[in-house]
Amino acid sequence: MYILISNDDGVNAPGIKALYDALANDGDCKVLAPMRDMSGTSNSLTLNRPLYPTYLENGFVGIDGTPADCVHLGMNGFFDNKPDLVVAGINLGANLGDDVLYSGTVAAATEGRFTAMPSFAFSLVSKTTTHLATAAYYAKNIIKEYAKLELPKHTVLNVNIPDLPLEQVKGIQLTRLGYRTHSLPPEKTVNPRGKVGYWVSRVGDIVDGSEGTDFYAIKAGYVSITPLTIDRSCRSSLDSLQTLRKL
Repeated sequence: MYILISNDDGVNAPGIKALYDALANDGDCKVLAPMRDMSGTSNSLTLNRPLYPTYLENGFVGIDGTPADCVHLGMNGFFDNKPDLVVAGINLGANLGDDVLYSGTVAAATEGRFTAMPSFAFSLVSKTTTHLATAAYYAKNIIKEYAKLELPKHTVLNVNIPDLPLEQVKGIQLTRLGYRTHSLPPEKTVNPRGKVGYWVSRVGDIVDGSEGTDFYAIKAGYVSITPLTIDRSCRSSLDSLQTLRKL
């Protein structure tokens, strides 16, 4: 099995090294990831310039682009073989609820949607590496089961692991996305030369973290696995839009 590994924290991030080490014995793993932190870039592609690779001593390859750029290259001829599986992570920080709209980690997985099997995005709900081994354990064991999964094409499995020692994790819950309020207003700043700028503020508070959501599972000490679909068509709205056909 040929596995393409990417992330949004950057090719030198500890999470991608932990993910590679966890999967290296289960297939031919290739790492193609951004040269720097590209968190929050979602599915953006770089279209206005070439993308240049940097070959690292450990065999990883860095790209001066986005996570989606990296997987797009990896899926379309950068390596000799096309990957059987795309795995993104391990992200340091949650990708829960509305986060998936902005997440570069999830975007790397969705760019791998053309493989025969579902892609995976792994995130540790922490900004530290203290329990990175817990996330690596679940990544390894979930990937081992991938061939048994019967899911629609173009499915992405978004996996969040709680910031706990392995023995304190209660298990796995299959979840739906929760919801947040909108983000706080941007914070205005003025530099020493009087130029006005704006910092994007933190994410909004949770408004739907009820039982069955990814937020609920993580808070309760479980690993959350949420299947995501690329098709965003709102089929339930088609009937109510029929009047527009008369225009």
